[in-house]
Amino acid sequence: MQIQFTQEEESIFNIVAKQAALLNTPAFAVGGFVRDKILNRPTKDIDIVCIGDGLALATAFANQFSSRPPVSLFKTFGTAQVKLDRIEIEFVGARKESYARESRKPSVSPGTIEDDQNRRDFTVNALAISLIENDFGKVIDPFGGLEDLTNKILRTPLAPEKTFDDDPLRMMRAIRFATQLNFEITAETFTAIQKMADRISIVSQERITDELQKIMQTAVPSKGWYLLKEAGLLKHIFPVLLQLEGAETLDGIGHKDNFSHTLQVLDNVAATSEDIWLRWAALLHDIAKPKTKKFETFHYLTLQAVIEGEEDPNSPITLDKLFENFRSKKTFDADNKYQCDTCKSKVDEATNETSIWKLPQYLIIQLKRYYDVQENG
Repeated sequence: MQIQFTQEEESIFNIVAKQAALLNTPAFAVGGFVRDKILNRPTKDIDIVCIGDGLALATAFANQFSSRPPVSLFKTFGTAQVKLDRIEIEFVGARKESYARESRKPSVSPGTIEDDQNRRDFTVNALAISLIENDFGKVIDPFGGLEDLTNKILRTPLAPEKTFDDDPLRMMRAIRFATQLNFEITAETFTAIQKMADRISIVSQERITDELQKIMQTAVPSKGWYLLKEAGLLKHIFPVLLQLEGAETLDGIGHKDNFSHTLQVLDNVAATSEDIWLRWAALLHDIAKPKTKKFETFHYLTLQAVIEGEEDPNSPITLDKLFENFRSKKTFDADNKYQCDTCKSKVDEATNETSIWKLPQYLIIQLKRYYDVQENG
């Protein structure tokens, strides 16, 4: 398979290929750039892996420009960045990685292009394009990533348990890619995430937040949040949001499921605005409800009893009608309790309680305000 590059990309790759040949360091474009070119998605950064010294190749590349672009060298990690006007290029030497279980920071050693592809998170990100003269532009696909792109699925190159145990952030990345690309995570891969969700605890909050930001920037961010819940990750990274789930019912009256409601609001906002902070506002607009909810004793039948003379006691009650019926017989004590002697028998029959009951605060406030306006202008 041959991939079509833009004129700028082709110029970059020609320079890289020439300098890599002079340094005797075979080079490859890898990862997300290759994936996105195949999917016809916009690309703004390129990862170059070479069999050798990535810092030396980055320096040699930058030296070919009359106006030398800035080069950032990260010797501890063996990586370098070169920033052009519209594209950022990262250079790194091919490597093998091994992990200690308590950390996601690997121990690295020089490796081959095959070793480098083995350490990638998903097959669709393990694709490489050769920048070697005799097979320039050839796609190297050891794990069937091209087929997975066609089928729109995400799976790991190696056993998913090993992939996620090595670097638990990859679980978040799986859900982010599924949301961004509208791909499905294979059952084996998703089961491994559910099994290992607690491993996310060793990942820094900054890295988790970065993945959440990317989920929030997608066309339908609710997909990512539902996946986080189903995968068992949400209870570890954002448990307060999970408290919105469920609808509690009391005396046959319940409220909507605020979790699904919140995600629908989020999608509604995402459909009309790309403002990331507006989207976060939508996600968090009901976040305090689980902590502040309360049930107040309020008997609808007692209001029916108060409204005497109505042909249909179940008809809608206007504030005018309510006020007129309360006006002649209402008394409020310090606890906002209301006494209605004329309705006592109906109330007792309907509720098995006395005719004194506490009305909701919002109704008391409206009645008092209405009374003041009517009596005092």
